[in-house]
Amino acid sequence: MNTLQITENAKKQIAKLLHNEPKGSFFRVSVTGGGCSGFKYSFSIDSKSNTDDIMIGEVLIDKISHEFIKNSKLDYEENLMSKSFRINNPDAKASCGCGISFSIW
Repeated sequence: MNTLQITENAKKQIAKLLHNEPKGSFFRVSVTGGGCSGFKYSFSIDSKSNTDDIMIGEVLIDKISHEFIKNSKLDYEENLMSKSFRINNPDAKASCGCGISFSIW
């Protein structure tokens, strides 16, 4: 099964975020409808996992979202303008300038 790859930068940032959260918390990655290109990535902290979640280290992805990002790479980037998680999705046909919204059609 193809799955989301997580870079070392992303793993370090996730660990920092979870350090301040209650024990047993996870970093959740999901795909929802919306954004300027049709779908958008969403990142959150979650204290519970669902039976159909896919767990990769401390990252949870619901099964439907996983289908949209299973060939992708999650990274964390810092530059002079911003600090953010980014998903490099080779299956996306188009994306917006901010990198949060994408289209697969």
